[in-house]
Amino acid sequence: MRLSIRGLTIAGAIFGGGMLFIVGAIDVIFGGYGVALLQVADSVYPGYTYGGGFGSVIIGTLYAALDGAVAGALFGWLYNLFVPKA
Repeated sequence: MRLSIRGLTIAGAIFGGGMLFIVGAIDVIFGGYGVALLQVADSVYPGYTYGGGFGSVIIGTLYAALDGAVAGALFGWLYNLFVPKA
């Protein structure tokens, strides 16, 4: 059974972007939540700064969604590469 590359791309984008948005929003509202994750995102995504406010969370969300989409597409393509065609 082959995987839908389009479906995995969309799912990866939703998961990646949603994860960073939720963790970043909780940190902006309450402070001190997910610090290690957000600091890693700060070092990986240009334009996103930890503690930069809600605008920075939106920028990080867009980067994480793009990152998740690429990862989902690559995973689906690689998986389908090794599955025999029926």
